[in-house]
Amino acid sequence: MHTVQVKPQEIFQALADPTRVRIVRLLAETDEEACLCELVDSLLEPQYKLSRHVKVLRQAGLLSAVKEGRWVYHRLVEGIPYLDRLYEALQVLPDVDGGFARDVERFRQRMCLREDGRCRIGIQTPELAA
Repeated sequence: MHTVQVKPQEIFQALADPTRVRIVRLLAETDEEACLCELVDSLLEPQYKLSRHVKVLRQAGLLSAVKEGRWVYHRLVEGIPYLDRLYEALQVLPDVDGGFARDVERFRQRMCLREDGRCRIGIQTPELAA
């Protein structure tokens, strides 16, 4: 196993975008891993856009990815005390307009479509697919 050295400013730059905050907060709140299509259907953002955001979060050391066939599952990097505290802080931020609660609800509904605990059906919101 190799250690990745990430500078604090890279983490905060990655979280400077509201969509990336939504992704991290969603994964922290649900303690799940998700493929890109599950994120697309949950956040109602286009695939190409979320793909770029996931890449930034991975480069900042916040997300890890595991490829299984044609699917790539993204999960928060855990077990690092400062990251665990960061995720906790994101979870307690106010949800003024209820948008985050709607993200979580759509995510939970989308996760019910998994087969044997894995995504197998792709994006269900056609207008958001690339």
